[in-house]
Amino acid sequence: MLAKVRSGAIIGLDGALVEVEVDILPGLPKTIIVGLPDTAVEESSERVRSAIRNSGGSFPGTRIVVNLAPADLKKAGPAYDLSIAIGILLSSEQVSADVGDTMFLGELSLDGGLRHTNGILPLVALAKGEGIPNVIVPESDAKEAALIEGINIIPSASLASLVSHLRGEAIIPPYKNDGNITPVAPLLNYTDLSDIKGQEHVKRALEVAAAGGHNVIMSGPPGSGKTLLARALPSILPPMTNEEALEVTKIYSVSGLLPGDTPMIRQRPFRSPHYTISNAGLVGGGHWPKPGEISLSHKGVLFLDELPEFGHSLLEVLRQPLEDKVVTISRAQGRVTFPSSFMLVGAMNPCPCGYYGDPFRKCTCPQSLVSRYQRRISGPFIDRVDIFVEVPHIDYEKLTDKRLGEASEKVQARVTAARERQLKRFSGTRLTSNTEMTPAEIRECCHVEDSAQSLLQAAMKQLYLSARAFHRILKLALTIADLDSCDTIKAQHVAEAVQYRPRRTED
Repeated sequence: MLAKVRSGAIIGLDGALVEVEVDILPGLPKTIIVGLPDTAVEESSERVRSAIRNSGGSFPGTRIVVNLAPADLKKAGPAYDLSIAIGILLSSEQVSADVGDTMFLGELSLDGGLRHTNGILPLVALAKGEGIPNVIVPESDAKEAALIEGINIIPSASLASLVSHLRGEAIIPPYKNDGNITPVAPLLNYTDLSDIKGQEHVKRALEVAAAGGHNVIMSGPPGSGKTLLARALPSILPPMTNEEALEVTKIYSVSGLLPGDTPMIRQRPFRSPHYTISNAGLVGGGHWPKPGEISLSHKGVLFLDELPEFGHSLLEVLRQPLEDKVVTISRAQGRVTFPSSFMLVGAMNPCPCGYYGDPFRKCTCPQSLVSRYQRRISGPFIDRVDIFVEVPHIDYEKLTDKRLGEASEKVQARVTAARERQLKRFSGTRLTSNTEMTPAEIRECCHVEDSAQSLLQAAMKQLYLSARAFHRILKLALTIADLDSCDTIKAQHVAEAVQYRPRRTED
């Protein structure tokens, strides 16, 4: 008897419908799986055999052919175990049920239990898009699956309980979400700005960056607080919306990084890879492409400490994601696109020893070495960074001052108000922040006063700014105006934006 069961495959961050066809034929005992399976799928035959036997069923002692259709779509991972097992039970007539309106997802253990499976969220979203009303998932993944509304999520702890459900002996009730998916939660493991002594101008730069989603590079001697300031940035970013939280959760679900007790990522990601990371680890890749650090920091912060130590190819490969907010990975079998709308925060020393320009310690680096060190970061990369700020040594008096600075909560309120102005400005478009504007939107939205226009013209001539830098200054000035609740860009807004441009050391 031929049996057909529905399952799904992950392609990038999206799901693709897979029909599992099982046919039991006369012949010597052997299980053949076709349809471009990877090693994990091919090994599922042994897991399914043990799971069926340990669940009280009998595994057919004949030839079994399992086809994963469409045949030209590569299948990876153990998520097909459950659908293959149900197909075998249906084909051998141990179970009689109509499963045409049900998708089966889950990995089987040898005792028949259902294990956590990566990528449940996009696969349940696929079921909703395909009009499949019921989805069987492991019990541990029910909360994650229930984030997609309008689908009956049936959580199963084991193959035996699912067989009883299909036979009508012990019906498993659908999982009910508690309805609370608001992605607002207390920030964990982040630094509050009030705990950072001094560096008020750097805090202001971070506030401007957070208000418009701009990229930042901080330069200063070791121990001046660059890493601490970077870790405080998420505390002033506006809370994620439900749509943003679902996007981020989908990425972490596919990557297998979604915590078991956290069905939805409610905090903006903060990723800090080491400079020894590979290209595939940073941008994503592998034989079966997976999201890299830049996609894992989607809607959050990507912090690159010791920025010049990252390889030249690593920094250059960031240029496309910084500009397009997506990263495309090409392989022989096709292309996969991952979202990468993140804020880049870089931290660097001004020279190899770290003390160039420091008033307290003498720099031991030759001038030519300082220049070469700073030029490890290319001009085109610098052009994609809006804010370049110096982080000086902190005086003893500031470190011992018992007064606290402005709390992150107050700064976050101003940042959120500025973001709301931008959402209102870009209503009806795909844009969400000033940093995403193209030259067309800049021309339409940036209303510059005459005095500011003159200052901008002088800055362009004296600093030899590129066209990209010109547009970035305008976007940054508009963000500063948003923080001041101004509809027009004034001279002080342009002046502050220009002072954030980088300064290089000449040979």
